[in-house]
Amino acid sequence: MPAANSMAMKRETLNLRIKPAERDLIDRAAKARGKNRTDFVLEAARAAAEEALIEQRIIMADPQAYQEFLARLDQAPAPNAALRKTMQTPAPWEQEK
Repeated sequence: MPAANSMAMKRETLNLRIKPAERDLIDRAAKARGKNRTDFVLEAARAAAEEALIEQRIIMADPQAYQEFLARLDQAPAPNAALRKTMQTPAPWEQEK
């Protein structure tokens, strides 16, 4: 087997301490899905990890709050000194040298 393939196939070990009843439950569920214990646990853990990370990127809002959020995005910014200065300053590519 080429070295590149053996590197891609390398897997790490993850040890868990669980109660016999929990292991039996996992084994029964794995069998019901036609998987071995390792594949079943890995698939479940990966799905839970992905969901945990996605939850950190998604903000849930009820329809009314979402509409209020969109309305605020559509509002023009309130005038202020910094905004006026920015709008009156020529862009760097428009400045004469």
